Amino acid sequence: MVEEEMPPQLRDQINRLQQFRMQLQMITQQRQQVEIRLKETEEALEELDKTDEKTSIYKSIGAILVKTKGKDDVVKELKENKESLELRKTTLDKQEERTKEKLNELQGKVQNALNLAGKGEE
Repeated sequence: MVEEEMPPQLRDQINRLQQFRMQLQMITQQRQQVEIRLKETEEALEELDKTDEKTSIYKSIGAILVKTKGKDDVVKELKENKESLELRKTTLDKQEERTKEKLNELQGKVQNALNLAGKGEE
């Protein structure tokens, strides 16, 4: 079917379908980035569990390393960060699932419309 022959409603649905695909791709990328940061945070907490209170701990701030006040402060900060990342991941998981459902639903509608249009040409 040539695009000029397509009903405007079908063209709009196809455009929305493409937008949902791009949105899903962005959400998936964000979720993957959050998962990476979450894993790094968990690994840092595991390493801190292996250290004692007297061990010097440095924190990266921009392009420099700064000595921290103590292990407890760093652990507290990392746990807060982990909690925030887990919440963000949960939100992105739900958003990703809803977007997939909408995408599949719209894809079905577009496919049905194309099939009907194709049968009408025969």
